[in-house]
Amino acid sequence: MKLPADINIKNGELPDRPGVYLMKNAAGKVIYVGKATSLKRRVMSYFQRPHDARIEKMVGEIREIDYIEKPTVIEALILEANLIKYYFPHYNILSKDNKSFLYLVITKEDFPKPLFIRGTELGDDARKKYKAIFGPYTSPRALRAALDLVRKAFPWSTCEPGQKRACFYVHLKQCPGVCIGAISKQDYAKIIRDLIRFFDGKKDAILRAYKKEMKIAAKEKRFEDAAALRNKIFFLKHIQDIAVLKREDDDVDKVREGETTVHIFGRVEGYDISNISGTSSVASMVVFENGAAAKQEYRKFRIKSVTGPNDVASMRETLMRRFRNRWRHPDLILVDGGWPQVNAATQVIRELELGIPVVGLAKGPTRKKDELICDPNNLEICAVCERHKNMLVALRDEAHRFAIKYHRKLRSKRMMQGV
Repeated sequence: MKLPADINIKNGELPDRPGVYLMKNAAGKVIYVGKATSLKRRVMSYFQRPHDARIEKMVGEIREIDYIEKPTVIEALILEANLIKYYFPHYNILSKDNKSFLYLVITKEDFPKPLFIRGTELGDDARKKYKAIFGPYTSPRALRAALDLVRKAFPWSTCEPGQKRACFYVHLKQCPGVCIGAISKQDYAKIIRDLIRFFDGKKDAILRAYKKEMKIAAKEKRFEDAAALRNKIFFLKHIQDIAVLKREDDDVDKVREGETTVHIFGRVEGYDISNISGTSSVASMVVFENGAAAKQEYRKFRIKSVTGPNDVASMRETLMRRFRNRWRHPDLILVDGGWPQVNAATQVIRELELGIPVVGLAKGPTRKKDELICDPNNLEICAVCERHKNMLVALRDEAHRFAIKYHRKLRSKRMMQGV
């Protein structure tokens, strides 16, 4: 399919590569800025399938399409935010439905941290309050994925100094050890400096500096430092295929073909609550990645705020605590239970504006049937979950096993203590 004849395209065609596109009206004014892993597929999608009234109105005003190619999808994400800040396009602002954009800020403290905040929370003194501010970003999920990904090159920390034990991310080499005093303020400041430069869109300058440092380290026979810099250089040069934006682009084709927008074989998290008469209440989080158990990702929670046997309130507490952590977000959440548990989980996801689909598995009245609990307004997700129901049942059963194991451990401990 070709675009309408009255629309001019830069260079006469759209590349099948990552970048940012700029929609312009007859007066040459930028009315919308978007990012894509494939400029060609994303832009063509506006003209190939039905949209809501806002998008239809915008498409009717488009007379010119400009674009800027970027070597990586993360750089496209960063450039999109910078261009939205510069042009403040009419339809980007409307797309938020009066909700504030998301910003990435770097705190001002001895060991600065990256944080996500809404525009309404910035305040008039934001420039004095924060070391750096990036945004606005249109996709919270893509921004979080990008920040998590570049942590491999710039191992920032959310820890507080003076801890007795190293945090989880130290073992993954994604935290330099602020928690246990393994890094000085000066060396940590260099990491944050490079993180800021990266989100300023200065990746090439960072690479040049790293190459220079690597040569010096090798010349001085600091081979471990040279190897670490070599690995960072390689990583920064080969991040374009990581799906920071890819799922968003894939959705364009999958919706048109009647397929689901959820990658059932991505990361799926299963949750279960376990208690007996409301005592020793616990929750489990188990993870399947690509259809297989990822046991190193399992987590367990001891319920703190709920008294008595209240699975719904316990589920809410569990998810609120889970998403306060910077663990990688799932593509799908599965809860053991019916509509009350699903609704509780969905409410948390909406409050946190995460956009993660939630489904449940209920035993049914006879306790012999696994009934899929799914939003009837999202038939695509329901359909793919039905097709892969066996995998979801296995995930639910694993969550139940893990919760029971932890519950029994706590009960045994209480009995030994005579509680």
